[in-house]
Amino acid sequence: MHSTLIVARMAPEASTEVAQLFTAFDSTEMPHLMGTRRRQLFTYRGLYFHLQDFDAADGGERIEHARNDPRFVGISNDLKPFIEAYDPATWRSPADAMASRFYSWQASA
Repeated sequence: MHSTLIVARMAPEASTEVAQLFTAFDSTEMPHLMGTRRRQLFTYRGLYFHLQDFDAADGGERIEHARNDPRFVGISNDLKPFIEAYDPATWRSPADAMASRFYSWQASA
């Protein structure tokens, strides 16, 4: 499984609206089209963390293709009032907000 973690800024009181937007989005076939296996949203002191797990087999090709889907574009626009870039001066795309993994551990079977 492949994971991404997006870090941004969000007012804590916006968590209900953001969760509702993702509830509607995730009730469509979009997660399947993107290869999303799990989505988790976290907030901590004005920060927003969006952890998403994907099928590892496609190497991110499905998510790249899905970014042109009107539903993906729509949720991106709907989130704008609630989510802002961690560093607006350097943000050009979601890739500029992705954390870099530097350690991973997994229990053996």
